[in-house]
Amino acid sequence: MTLSRFSQSAKATCCNFSGGPGALPETVLEEAQQAIAEVPGQGLSVLGISHRSTWFADVVAEAEADFRALLQLPDHYRVLFLQGGASLQFAMIPLCLGRPGVAPDYLDTGYWSAQSIKEAARISPVKVLWSGAKDGYRNLPADGELAFNPGASYFHYVSNETVEGVQFHQVPGIASVVRVCDMSSDLLSRPIESERYGLIYAHAQKNLGPAGVTVVVIRQDVMDRCPGNLPRILDYRVHAGANSIYNTPPVFAVYVTMLVARWVRNEIGGLEAMEAINRAKADLLYRTIDASQGYYRGHAEPAYRSLMNVSFRLPSPELDQEFAAEALANDLHGLTGHRSLGGIRASIYNAVSIEAVEKLRKFMQYFQSNHAGRNE
Repeated sequence: MTLSRFSQSAKATCCNFSGGPGALPETVLEEAQQAIAEVPGQGLSVLGISHRSTWFADVVAEAEADFRALLQLPDHYRVLFLQGGASLQFAMIPLCLGRPGVAPDYLDTGYWSAQSIKEAARISPVKVLWSGAKDGYRNLPADGELAFNPGASYFHYVSNETVEGVQFHQVPGIASVVRVCDMSSDLLSRPIESERYGLIYAHAQKNLGPAGVTVVVIRQDVMDRCPGNLPRILDYRVHAGANSIYNTPPVFAVYVTMLVARWVRNEIGGLEAMEAINRAKADLLYRTIDASQGYYRGHAEPAYRSLMNVSFRLPSPELDQEFAAEALANDLHGLTGHRSLGGIRASIYNAVSIEAVEKLRKFMQYFQSNHAGRNE
């Protein structure tokens, strides 16, 4: 085995391809490290600063301002920083936006959309317009395949399925129905048409920051639909009225998410520049898969390939395991596929550098050349 030869010829860097928690930018990690010891000018660690302090109110305000600028949000949208992950949003959305006797429309496009459907169905009947389950979630529906109900209470879909690596490259839905989207793994990775959505949500630990905070972008008229008898913690209006500090928030997670938004805006140069970088990274990996003559087999159909999560398999499960183990030995972390799908998954979120992806590409070529002919 020539594993050490690859290690010596590749850049000696640790690369995080985990599906979540994902990689964070180096400059953000440096600032967060400093803040854990002491926030400049505050005399305290970020882990011990009060959520009622002026400093933290300023953090929330800057984070909101950067999200507004990056997403080009009009004044009638609110940006909230909540807890509970996307899983809590699976329940809050039908509780807040549902209407008695009116089913919402959902798309079943992968592992996480299936979870959202199960949770919503515990609250009210749900209409599934399309499901990719029978084909193993390898593709997505075309607009012509979807019979939207103009009277639906809302329409929900997941923009990027992290497990299977399929991503919408257009915006499904109809203008007369409130469009709700789980963008947990691709928010701030590319420009979006924000005004076409009534509600966007994204937990941070894939592409925005550490675990503990969930970003919700909600239009005012959609927020006003919340019924008056909800527990206050489940009412978007309560969180908006408290500027995301209704109860004790995850101060550190919000702070790092602010740093990430600042990084995208100031260091990267905005979402158009971020998308160009992400497309270049994805192109490197997909070209490597396509050039492997079937040794690496991508899960998603090419038209629906994700720019964030590249899921693929080798000729056998045994080789999948060996690939992941050898990759880890070469400081390529987090490549084991999701437990529901198996195989290999490279998550190439915003903070994953082009150098890290290049190192993975070279490792894929190295591994194939040293294991060619083995299918066991």
